[in-house]
Amino acid sequence: MNTFTARVEYDEETDEYILPLTDEVCNELGWHTGDTIDWKDNGDGSYILTKVQKKVATEKVLVETVSTFRMRYVVEVPVGKKEWALDTVTMNEAEEFSQEHIGEQIISHRVIDNEEYLRVFNEDNDYLKSWSDEQKFKFVTPLPEDEIEHSPSYFDFERNK
Repeated sequence: MNTFTARVEYDEETDEYILPLTDEVCNELGWHTGDTIDWKDNGDGSYILTKVQKKVATEKVLVETVSTFRMRYVVEVPVGKKEWALDTVTMNEAEEFSQEHIGEQIISHRVIDNEEYLRVFNEDNDYLKSWSDEQKFKFVTPLPEDEIEHSPSYFDFERNK
């Protein structure tokens, strides 16, 4: 738990009390302009301040992608029979000597419920069927607490054409 000491100031002009907090303190606590802060009186002149977490309705989205790799093989063949190398690679009889991940392309996405999540999890991970539902749901990437709202520029239209 982060702790700090600050003095409450009284603003005569507005007739309000102010708790001055530096940007450094706010950043360390993960507090931002517009956050709601709960004050708990400890009864001894001190308070516990906690950020009220926004309750946001969420849903699970299944995103399917294809990863692309550039693979290289070197196959020895008789002179003039370079096509034989293609057969050797196609038949998985060649040893790869290098690869490079080119990228990942999103091919589909859709909202799914918990029942479909578990069905897909079990289909894709047959060897983990015996796991509890709680263990399986640990593979859901959670919504980051500090990113409840994305800025309008979050989706890069040029990059994601």
